[in-house]
Amino acid sequence: MLETRTGAITLKGTLTDLAGPELKIGDAAPAFLLQNNSLEDVSLATFAGKTLVIATVPSLDTPVCHAETKRFNEQAERLANTQVLVVSTDLPFGQKRWCGAESVEDVVTLSAHRSSEFGEAYGVLIAGGPFDQCLARAIFVVNDARILTHVEYVREVAEHPDYDAVLAAAQA
Repeated sequence: MLETRTGAITLKGTLTDLAGPELKIGDAAPAFLLQNNSLEDVSLATFAGKTLVIATVPSLDTPVCHAETKRFNEQAERLANTQVLVVSTDLPFGQKRWCGAESVEDVVTLSAHRSSEFGEAYGVLIAGGPFDQCLARAIFVVNDARILTHVEYVREVAEHPDYDAVLAAAQA
């Protein structure tokens, strides 16, 4: 039976449940299989040897997700041996359109639209309410040994993550 964390986050002040465990610093990063905007399968192993910043967002077409992805795109080139991934349940076609329109080239957008496995494994799958089956806003920094060195579940979906903490963890 899948764990559901009742009232784990809020969506514009309304308590919202998340499916899956709450990951912690020191945990192994769960394996995943997602789709990029060229419709290719991408896994955790695809990025072997690199530090990863994995940002999960409900949709690139919302104001905070838009701003967050643009900010990470601007900062990505300054992070040595690091790849920034932005994961949502948006379709790959929409992600590709959005990246082209916004000149986003330094982050990799990945879609979790085919399965809830990623959202459940990372504990970010919204369970119920208007964003049911979307991903909550969270940040995971994964070192090259595939251990989580930073975890932030943003408690209010409409708020930004702590960018400074994320960048410090990625550079450590």
